[in-house]
Amino acid sequence: MGRSVHIEAAEMRFAGLSQADRARLDAIGKVWNDDLGASRAVVLDVYRPHHQAKAENDDIVVHRDLAYGADTAHRLDVFESSVRCASGHGRPVAVFIHGGAFTRGSKSADGLVYDNVLRWFSRQGMVGVNVEYRLAPGAKYPEGARDVAASLDWVAANIQQYGGDPRSILLIGHSAGGCHVASYLYDPNVGRRPSPDIKGAVLISARLRADCLPDNPNANNVRQYFGDDESAYDTRSPVIHAGTTKVPVFVAVAEFENRYIDAYGAEFVQRHTMRTGKAPRFVQLTRHNHTSIVAHFDTHEEELGHEIMRFAIDECGLFPCGLSCQKRK
Repeated sequence: MGRSVHIEAAEMRFAGLSQADRARLDAIGKVWNDDLGASRAVVLDVYRPHHQAKAENDDIVVHRDLAYGADTAHRLDVFESSVRCASGHGRPVAVFIHGGAFTRGSKSADGLVYDNVLRWFSRQGMVGVNVEYRLAPGAKYPEGARDVAASLDWVAANIQQYGGDPRSILLIGHSAGGCHVASYLYDPNVGRRPSPDIKGAVLISARLRADCLPDNPNANNVRQYFGDDESAYDTRSPVIHAGTTKVPVFVAVAEFENRYIDAYGAEFVQRHTMRTGKAPRFVQLTRHNHTSIVAHFDTHEEELGHEIMRFAIDECGLFPCGLSCQKRK
């Protein structure tokens, strides 16, 4: 598919994990949709000690629960290296929007995930921002995307004091968070055009089409966010609006996804390609599942992270600390 990338280095998958833990992940992948909660618990159990060890022995400074709006859910965490960039310029900013099937989840599920994503990007010379947002049914479509917009307003106004460059933002969303990111970028019903400071977006295992199909394990959650009128789902789905802005986009899916998410990712790439005449980057991570595709960040396995960084540098023009020092000489 155009410029698609299929990461097949099977011998490198789950690097740093024991053979027993690799076997556990392989086993739940084959039955992933049978019990999403139990499967997700296994992933967190496997990766938790790795993230705990990293978090206890690094130089990342975390500023917790900073308010970006009036609601108690309007909170975010900022991750910055204790060493400021030698160039004197601000670091590019990675803004992450977590998943949770629209009705649950949090920016820091257990104090470690999703902190691991922002810690990894901070280690690459960026400032990380981990965003909480309002959940359904209290906050229905398109309020998730509007919370993304509000958090980005905060970043624009405040991130410099944490060493970040407010004009150099990589926006990343996982699962429902990926839906909110894509809606913010493409859906006219949100009422906000994307900021020119968004230099690129990464949609990881994003639910890009609303559906309540009988075998969708999160059909009820989708209904709570998108509403009861299924005739409106098509126009409310980010996939329909793919390619309507010029923001470079990177789409990643796992081999073992919550049902249909991989198909919707591929559909998004196809629609984006037909509308723009150019395929965006597309990665399928073999052996990984819907949760491990983000839980594995900041471990010994870095293929997806490095693909994202190549995208950020080559297509988005972002220059992390270190590289930026060289580019600005």
